Amino acid sequence: MDSQDMTLKNEDVNENVNENVNENVNENVNENTQEKRLYASKEEVLERAKELAGGNEEINKPELDHLKTAFYHLLNAEREAAQKAYIEAGGDPDKYAVLPDEAEEAFKACMNTIKEHRQEAFLKAEAEKQANLKRKKEIIDRIKELTTTPEEAAAGFQEVKALQAEWREIKAVPAEEASSLWNSYKLCQEQFYDLLKMNFEARDYDFKKNLEMKTALCEAAEKLADEEDVVSAFHQLQELHNQYREIGPVAKELRADLWARFKQASTVVNKRHADHFDAIRKREEENLEKKAELCDKVESIISTDDCKNSADWEKKTKEVLELQAIWKTLGFAPKAMNVKIFERFRTACDQFFTAKNEYFSQLKERFAENIAKKEELIKKAQELQDSTEWRATTDKLIALQKEWKTIGMVPRKVGDQLWNDFLTACNKFFEARNAANADERNEQQENLVKKQSVVERLKALVEETVEDLHDKVQALTDEYNTIGHVPFKDKDSLFREYHDTLDILYKKMNKNRANRRLNAFKDNLKEVAKRGENAVETERQKMQRRFNEMKQELETYENNLNFLTASSKKGSSLIDDMNKKVDKLRDELELMKQKIKAIENNNG
Repeated sequence: MDSQDMTLKNEDVNENVNENVNENVNENVNENTQEKRLYASKEEVLERAKELAGGNEEINKPELDHLKTAFYHLLNAEREAAQKAYIEAGGDPDKYAVLPDEAEEAFKACMNTIKEHRQEAFLKAEAEKQANLKRKKEIIDRIKELTTTPEEAAAGFQEVKALQAEWREIKAVPAEEASSLWNSYKLCQEQFYDLLKMNFEARDYDFKKNLEMKTALCEAAEKLADEEDVVSAFHQLQELHNQYREIGPVAKELRADLWARFKQASTVVNKRHADHFDAIRKREEENLEKKAELCDKVESIISTDDCKNSADWEKKTKEVLELQAIWKTLGFAPKAMNVKIFERFRTACDQFFTAKNEYFSQLKERFAENIAKKEELIKKAQELQDSTEWRATTDKLIALQKEWKTIGMVPRKVGDQLWNDFLTACNKFFEARNAANADERNEQQENLVKKQSVVERLKALVEETVEDLHDKVQALTDEYNTIGHVPFKDKDSLFREYHDTLDILYKKMNKNRANRRLNAFKDNLKEVAKRGENAVETERQKMQRRFNEMKQELETYENNLNFLTASSKKGSSLIDDMNKKVDKLRDELELMKQKIKAIENNNG
């Protein structure tokens, strides 16, 4: 074999080294960039910990750190919620005690088991690395033994090939030994091939086998472009690079093209890997923007002073809970901001619910004062219920009833019971008084007939179309009011029939009056329009402001009605008055809306 052939063989041996220099593939993937699994409950985290503790799956530290963070984040959230519920229920914060959590104990046990497994795996891996190091040194020593003379090298060719195959099968060695070990292996191979007197047919056969293996690796790398799991594809690519490095050289004229093919396939996989985590970072940035918007909305709710009553607080509470529900649907923000944005959102929510608790605490105090006042009136009424001084006691009880109406609201459940106790005491006296005044019953029966006659005439007006409807209704109501008392058993039904009929008539009159007022407004609007568009717009703005004021007033009345009760026969007068005011406001609002619409149609 001439010197030119020997030079070619030396270049073949160095192929692995050159490829390693030209393409430095990072074998250790930064596991922190892997997408982390989201856990909805600490039981899910515990289940994953049990899988790792009881299975043969490879365990990595970033996942363990993520499991710990997720578990204690969920556990702490549960405990904070429990403590908050305890305090809101009236518990003493200083006496609150955190209860042991069975899931936490099970999780700790799993983590200890995993720690033991990892330690065992670490020690086993270190032992394997030392064994691999020892064997590779033995291979180097054996190749050196066969590299003494050209004749001995030729005789030991098959043994060297076997040793090279064995070298490729041996995996990791201690990192601090890897570089020097590889250099020694490369040097002894170069020395071996320098001495080897090998015919071209054997040499070409070696090149052919290496070409087949490297071509197969290229095909495998190209298939990874279709792998759904991008991270898995990246890991598989690293293993293919390891195998490619360990395979011997191919014919010199094929080396560049073969390496370019393998490198191109690697570029596709690496780009997909990079794009994958770029997309994750983009989603995290988008999540950060969405979470910042949610924080702005909660903080805006806190900064406004719109909560004037319980209904307002419940409305705002619903809004905050909806924002919290949206928050739960969003994924992680960038790691550097994830905790900060969560703290901002939680602080804003805590401020809102703290303010809400303060409001209802003050409301409870007012309720307590009102309950005490009503209980005092009940006590006074009960002291008078057995009195036989009819006139004086009647005046006193009526005075107590008037005073009762001046007292503010109390919770409905308590209010119903208080009113029932108060009404029972009053009714006991009035029933006894009525029994003592039996002579008045005949007169009351006559009054009943008279009032029923008035009601029938009012009903007739419902079906009639008359110009002086208001005057006729007023005359009949004056007549009704001059008639004395009716029998107690007929009082409520007659009262309802009378007022139901009046309600219908009032609505009829209001509708007629509203139509007249609307037509008059439209006529007047023509005069306003003559003063110019600004005058019409000014009128519209004034109407809109009045509309908003009336709407707010209506909401106030409706809210107050929620705190009143008409469970008793004598407790409906205040509610009836307020209902009339509500109906009147609704009619006025509808009229105002028609006026605004008329202005807008005029502008159009």
